[in-house]
Amino acid sequence: MTGDTFRYNRHPIDRVYKKVSGVISQSAVEAAIRSYQDPYLNQDLLALGAVKEVRIEGAAVHISLRLAYPSKGLQGALRELLVNAIEDVEGVESVVIDVAQQIQPHGGQNQIPALPGVKNVIAVASGKGGVGKSTVTVNLALALQREGARVGILDADIYGPSQGMMLGVAEGVRPGVKDEKLFIPIEAHGLQVMSMAFLVTEKTPMVWRGPMVSGALLQMANQSIWNDLDYLLIDMPPGTGDIQLTLAQKIPVAGAVIVTTPQDIALLDCRKGIEMFSKVSIPVLGIVENMSVHICSHCGHAEPIFGEDGGASIAGEYQVPLLGQVPLHRTIREQTDGGLPSVAAEPDSEVSRRFSDMARHLGALLSLRQADQAQLFPNLIGKG
Repeated sequence: MTGDTFRYNRHPIDRVYKKVSGVISQSAVEAAIRSYQDPYLNQDLLALGAVKEVRIEGAAVHISLRLAYPSKGLQGALRELLVNAIEDVEGVESVVIDVAQQIQPHGGQNQIPALPGVKNVIAVASGKGGVGKSTVTVNLALALQREGARVGILDADIYGPSQGMMLGVAEGVRPGVKDEKLFIPIEAHGLQVMSMAFLVTEKTPMVWRGPMVSGALLQMANQSIWNDLDYLLIDMPPGTGDIQLTLAQKIPVAGAVIVTTPQDIALLDCRKGIEMFSKVSIPVLGIVENMSVHICSHCGHAEPIFGEDGGASIAGEYQVPLLGQVPLHRTIREQTDGGLPSVAAEPDSEVSRRFSDMARHLGALLSLRQADQAQLFPNLIGKG
């Protein structure tokens, strides 16, 4: 459920209580609800305003919950835990819990108008190339979708677009066109996708200067018919150049995710990426450490060949969350190169579970940011 009528904020919303008969204590039911702490926001559901209704009818309790982030994988366990807790309340004979999610739009920097059909734009970036940013982007998008969100990808790496290949889009497939000026994004694995790879051939080099590249990005972003997306992930090129500046000036980005590896040179560039987003008033929602540990495909031995805890160190230095760590495993590369990323190829694998956890964590963090309260995120101060 992704309706727009529910507005999430930091204060509990009005709740409706109806007691027709019986002796069930309303305060005891509330206490039972408070026994569950959201694992990503570390607050109870009443404090988060996720409880839409509590209705007591005789010996039956009916509860309506609306979570503000993609959480399909949690809803079964949440329902079971709450049912067990409420059934322990004196007088309760039955419990019915309706759980759904309603993802709200969050504004971007400097009051830039929203993209039509898109609730939230999230940039996935890295300070340097070769850290697996595109692999993280596509798997994170698929994980958000798996958790119940409507998701799209904008491949902003104009010089080296890769999302088409990673999603198994055949060479020569082109987006639809409406009114001779609007693109209809290609659908792949349930994702809405736009990429320069769909507009040129694989062997066509993009020998363009900065203004042309920026123009191409804006055209794909603004002239694509995005269909009711909860999240549009932008797969950024590495570095801090023209594309990044265009993004900051023209596209409303609700937050950014920084991808790094544990090695020192990647961490150095990771700092530059964080500092850049700070300067353009885009909050960094979290860090993903890719290639955190190498897992041998033969014996399963794990070895941190690029170093240890680099992502956690940067996260602590800048006081931003470490969303998760992704191992260096040959299967991840093979699946992505084959057009079937890990989350789609092996949805029950450990790698997929990690991405699902990151997706829920990312959505939960963004849900705390109100459109008119960017100050909820601390200013990032340069380290010299």
